[in-house]
Amino acid sequence: MPLNVLADNLKLKSFGHSSFLIQGGGHKVLINPFKPIGCASGLEEITNVKFDYILASSRLADEGFNPNNALIFVEAGTYKVKDNILNGITIPHDRSDGRRFGMATVWIWNQNNLKIVHMGGAAGKIDINDQILLSRPDLLFISIGGGPKSYNGKEAAEIVKVLRPKIIVPVHFLRDENKVNNCKFADESLFLKSVSGYQVKNIKKTLDINPRKLNENIIYIFK
Repeated sequence: MPLNVLADNLKLKSFGHSSFLIQGGGHKVLINPFKPIGCASGLEEITNVKFDYILASSRLADEGFNPNNALIFVEAGTYKVKDNILNGITIPHDRSDGRRFGMATVWIWNQNNLKIVHMGGAAGKIDINDQILLSRPDLLFISIGGGPKSYNGKEAAEIVKVLRPKIIVPVHFLRDENKVNNCKFADESLFLKSVSGYQVKNIKKTLDINPRKLNENIIYIFK
């Protein structure tokens, strides 16, 4: 990989819910695009965004919406796109071993020399094999708002203790933009009370992360 690619910052743009555009290392990855229904009610539909491919937690409309048939990865497995390896593993989408909402795909990949884990669709327990694959990410996206398809703050904090991420980006929680709150999300307060050892920074819509000077032990709250 060219040195100038690794020199770039990793750029995050939040669209709300659990959806982000992650750009860097020669890749533009769109995570969990949604139709503004269900848990994503009240948000603006994602339009006019350039990306290379989609990583989705499931085919549910609020996290796997793909109206233009773009290249999408939603099933668990190992895939190679250009020079990048994408690993998807299954974790229950609910607290009933998937009997209510099925299984979600958790994604692990490297981008711009950073290990990224996206657990936006998970609400179930992780076993020892999952822990090995997910452990010590540079960047962890994790649901925190509770409800039927999301970890609550205490559950998410327990996952954090096990995985020991350097940077945390919470998703699926109550904020100003999702006032409809069809999924009865809680805000970030329980999670922040339950996790220790991290500095909290509030972010609006975008964030640049320098992989060469990575600020560790930070929780970025996209408001």
